[in-house]
Amino acid sequence: ETLEATGAWAPFREPVFRALWIATLVSMVGSWMQDVGAAWLMTLLAPSPIMVALVQSAWSMPIFLLAIPAGALADVVDRRRLLLVAQSWMMGASAVLAAATLMGAVTPVVLLLLTFMLGIGSALTAPAWQAIVPELVSKSQIAPAVALNAVAINAARAVGPALGGLLIAAGGPGLAFLVNTVSFVGVVLVLYHWQRPPSESILPAERFLAAMRGGVRYLRHAPALQAILV
Repeated sequence: ETLEATGAWAPFREPVFRALWIATLVSMVGSWMQDVGAAWLMTLLAPSPIMVALVQSAWSMPIFLLAIPAGALADVVDRRRLLLVAQSWMMGASAVLAAATLMGAVTPVVLLLLTFMLGIGSALTAPAWQAIVPELVSKSQIAPAVALNAVAINAARAVGPALGGLLIAAGGPGLAFLVNTVSFVGVVLVLYHWQRPPSESILPAERFLAAMRGGVRYLRHAPALQAILV
């Protein structure tokens, strides 16, 4: 392979990876807008430090609770379909939150519940998205593809909150939630049109509970991974 084919930007030569990378970057920027908007909205609905802190807890708690089940699902079901369901779920939750906010019908409980639903979608997305990278690029391009995904995450983290603040100043939190809803459209469309080749295996299909036990067993015997988690 040439240096060009294995360089830092080589994964962008793959059309599906390039389209998903761009769509995911836009979606992550929207998610950071939603995060800022939700915290700001809670300060208006219930200006209590505990209530504002619960917004972040509602977002992150599903990731903590569903990490192992989500990883097992990414191993036993079609990852493309799982990502489609998760992204559509998040788009729906964001649309409901945007509508409720713009109509003045949102309450602290509704805000926390819908934020929790968005967290569920994020928890289901993460392991499946990481697992499909080897399907999108060649083996020699996996490392730069992972690095490019890290670039997208950090770029969204840098840009999203600032854009969210501008949107909130211009039209309120409801506008930020509406933009976040639209940001999922690109990811859903790319996943829908992605013709993922069916996986073939001579081994029997793994079951959900067995996959969870396998993940826990691997963690128990992987000191390096334990150190990273700690």
